[in-house]
Formats: sequence, C-alpha cells, structure tokens
Amino acid sequence: MNRSFLFVPADDEHKLQKAGEAGADALILDLEDSVVAAARTVARDLARAYIAGKKNVWVRINPIDSEDAAKDLDAVMASAPAGIILPKPRSADDACALAAMLDKLETRHGIPAGQTRILPLCTERPQALFALDGYVGATARLAGLSWGAEDLSAAVGASRSRDDDGGWLPPYELARSLCLFAAAAAEVQAIDTVYTDFRDLEGVARYAANAARDGFAGMLAIHPAQVKIINDAFVPDAEVIERARRIIALFEESPGAGTLGMDGEMIDRPHLAQARRIVDLANDLQATQEKG
Repeated sequence: MNRSFLFVPADDEHKLQKAGEAGADALILDLEDSVVAAARTVARDLARAYIAGKKNVWVRINPIDSEDAAKDLDAVMASAPAGIILPKPRSADDACALAAMLDKLETRHGIPAGQTRILPLCTERPQALFALDGYVGATARLAGLSWGAEDLSAAVGASRSRDDDGGWLPPYELARSLCLFAAAAAEVQAIDTVYTDFRDLEGVARYAANAARDGFAGMLAIHPAQVKIINDAFVPDAEVIERARRIIALFEESPGAGTLGMDGEMIDRPHLAQARRIVDLANDLQATQEKG
C-alpha cells in the first residue's frame, strides 16, 4: 500500500537523482504537465533509464487521446514501471484502452502479464464526473483512483478552487468526495490530490490528516518536504490497529455473519474490509522497517 506518491519532472536530472532520498512510498516520473512538449523526448529517455531496476516507480503519461501517450508508453515500458498514472480520462473506457495497450507492451518486453498497474486522475475533465461508476470492474489493473482540481477548474472557467482558508470550494469538494466514493465502489485505494503550497508544512499536515480521517489511503506530493508528513498522517496508531485486529478476529469466529456486536457497537462487513486494510498497511510498514 502506498501512502505517498511524489511527483518528479522526468526531464530534470537533478531532481531525479534526489528523488529516491525523499522517502516516498512511490515515485511518479512526470511526462505530462511539468514537461514542455519540446523536452518530452529527453524526458522519456531519462525516465526509461531511471526506472530500470527500481521498484515502485510510476509514470504519468500524457492523456490517452493524445499522440504523446503512445510515445510515452513505447519509451518507458521497456524498463517495466510499477504503474501508469492516467491523466484527464474521460471515463473508465480510457483506463480500459490503456490496459489494452499495456497488454501488448508487456508481451513485447517480456513483462509478466498484468503487472503494470493503472491509477487514473479521475476528475480532471467535467464529463468524467458523470461516469465514475464505470471504474467498478473496469480492469484488473486498477490500483486506485486519485483526483485533481486544477484542470477541472480551468475547464469550467473558475478563477480559483480554494477559499481564503485553503479549503476546497464546493465544486471541488464534490469532485474529491466522488473520487473517494468511486474508489470504495471499485474496491481500490483512494489517493487524495496534491497540496500545492509546498512551503506550508502545517497546511499539508492538516490536509493529510483530514484525508486519512475521511478514508483516503494516501496522497500525492509535489515536494520532498511533504513526504514524511504525508507518510506519518497515514500510519494508523496502535489503538486503531488493535481494534482492527479484534474486528477481523470477531468475523473469523463467525464467518457467516453479516453484522456482529463489539464494544456496544454493530460491526458489519464494510468495517471488516476497513479493518483488513488497516492491518495490511500495518504489516507492510512493519516488514519495511524490519528490512531497513
């Protein structure tokens, strides 16, 4: 499970060299918004070289309906990235189209079938908000759903997406909520979007804590200074882990039950699914610490 995804411009050799030291659970080499068109050929070459032999490095390609998308994939898939960040999808059909392209490229490069995951940024086009239920069962490659406000606000002609206190204005809070619910319906992780003021570390801490509270499993980052704050926000404390283990044990004792009582509360199957996610994350973190 990934708590933090750190964006790195794929055409910036210095940032690429430093990226691995940031402590992010996953890196995203960006070939889209942070790379001008004239630099994309160089960025693809640098990305391919960087990915080779590394784990949990993802690539944000250009939109699937652009000419650059196929070029991006042709360049980087030889190095077997962990996954592809899909920007500006119109619907889950774009994720399925990407999955079909990955089927062919994995075969070509000898990559195990289905290994490359997909994480769509599912709210960047207005039309996409009306089709989020399409991600349910769309492709086995779906690793999660994330969202973004900048392209969406530009598409509707808004002058800003946040209020004076830094909170989302109603249209973008709606998009965030729909992403969360769509991910839950598709039974994948919901990953909250970036906190763009990288100098405001207190702000990113509040935002990440709220994201964890609301049910997001992780968050996108745009600066290395944000990474530890994000990682810490998505670590369940000992009390939460202990409660999750008790919920799992309770259902193991009564495997056919749909609802059970615990501590004066009614616990049902959604609570069990959440408990399993918490315990899986805790186990993953413990394994990582033991390896380190």
